[in-house]
Amino acid sequence: MATDYDTPRKTDDDVDSDSIEELKARRSDKSSSSVDVDDFDAAEGLELPGADLSNEELAVRVLPKQADEFTCMSCFLVHHRSQLAREKNGQPICRDCD
Repeated sequence: MATDYDTPRKTDDDVDSDSIEELKARRSDKSSSSVDVDDFDAAEGLELPGADLSNEELAVRVLPKQADEFTCMSCFLVHHRSQLAREKNGQPICRDCD
């Protein structure tokens, strides 16, 4: 809804003098506004470039866990031994999870 910012603003006296019919008309005008659903429908059919990765293969070389690494039993990430905070019930826990 466009607003004309150059029009003079109403004072408190003007607001009190508005008739009941004007107020009812204003209320019905505001409630009759509708939402443009076409934007949502257009977004559903939108496909982002590079979004379909079904035919892609990973080009990352995965290394097995090294002798100086451990798997945190809280976050299940592999960390270097320097990140070992403690062992809880014989299970290693990293500094981030401690």
